[in-house]
Amino acid sequence: MVLGGYFATLARMRKSYPTDLSDAEWSYIQPHLPAPKGYGRPRTHDLREILNAVFYVLRSGCQWRLLPHDFPRWPTVYHYFRQWRIDGTWERINRAIRERLRVRLRRDPQPSAGVVDSQGRSSALRWAENSALTTEARRSREESDISW
Repeated sequence: MVLGGYFATLARMRKSYPTDLSDAEWSYIQPHLPAPKGYGRPRTHDLREILNAVFYVLRSGCQWRLLPHDFPRWPTVYHYFRQWRIDGTWERINRAIRERLRVRLRRDPQPSAGVVDSQGRSSALRWAENSALTTEARRSREESDISW
């Protein structure tokens, strides 16, 4: 495809950043991105450049509007970031990377529920105990003869 070669040429023309995806990372993430819908205006930006811009913002902590000019315009990058958050693309990418890492570490690809919920239970119990103590204190104050 001629347009794909054009995008690759543009990407090579700009200064590379430490947050840019390597070829191996891109080849793994690319299948998890949504395909074009088939209607509407064709894409004018390479999704790899969009991802590079998102990773730049997230890693550097800069504001969207301060995105360097050699990336696509910030409203375009933010649009893709927001759309992928809404449609679950980020969760799918994260799940795929996590499962791949767990397989490489020779662990079960799916984490157990016990590991995920080990800390949540104690904080929930602590909250319930504090709530009961507060309720008891409130009742005793209301029942006393002292007016505030």
